[in-house]
Amino acid sequence: MLLSIRHQTIYRYAAPATFSVQSLRLTPPNFYGQHIHNWSVVTKGAESVTEFRDAMGNKAHLAVYPNPLDAIEIEAFGIVETEDRNGIYRSASEFVPTRVFLRETPLTKADASIRELLSDLSGESRLADLHALMDIIRGRVTYEPGLTNSDTTAADALSAGHGVCQDHAHIFIAAARYAGIPSRYVTGYLWCGEGDDSEAHHAWAEAYVDDLGWVGFDVANLVCPTADYVRLSMGLDAPSAAPVRGARHGGDQESLDVFVAVQQANAQQQ
Repeated sequence: MLLSIRHQTIYRYAAPATFSVQSLRLTPPNFYGQHIHNWSVVTKGAESVTEFRDAMGNKAHLAVYPNPLDAIEIEAFGIVETEDRNGIYRSASEFVPTRVFLRETPLTKADASIRELLSDLSGESRLADLHALMDIIRGRVTYEPGLTNSDTTAADALSAGHGVCQDHAHIFIAAARYAGIPSRYVTGYLWCGEGDDSEAHHAWAEAYVDDLGWVGFDVANLVCPTADYVRLSMGLDAPSAAPVRGARHGGDQESLDVFVAVQQANAQQQ
């Protein structure tokens, strides 16, 4: 499937920000099942932009804004070709040891309620247990935007019984890691079909399965990623995989607007 993606992020400040640095993970990777035909990241007002690989292997950019600005606009866009691989992620550039993704973070700490989710698993196979875990979490946590935030932990979201894709992924990761299964957080884009709006960006989890490798689990939609998904970046949790993170001096109050459009493309757009 050919998908055309446009992702715009706009920060506005009540007073000029005198200095700002933005770390951007806005470039999708090539791997088996995903091919980037063309891609651009535009950072208006940045004096310097440095390309690098972060600790997780994500392609990233560091944009520096040394002059006073009352707004920062960042735009990423391009054409991506995807193929359904039954949620299995394989890449020739994988270099982070699998055991790294057993590491607990504050957002993915497994409390007693998360550990209890594992009691209903059959133990028949790792893959079967992961599918069952996805079903259990989705049955316990309804999808309701606006009730959680970026600081909501996996345990808090499970206790509340509602959340968004970030919360579903964090709960899944916390439980899987407690069970000794390496798991990681993935951000990306989801084509929702013609006429349907896309989320600002989407998130799901990947867990390591022997003989298969990394397998994606989108708890919010109860599916392993298909050709409708574009993988962007990954990390231990949402902050470490965030498409845009930054720091600034000045600026007073900040507002953020994010616009994402994911559409089917045609061969002439490549």
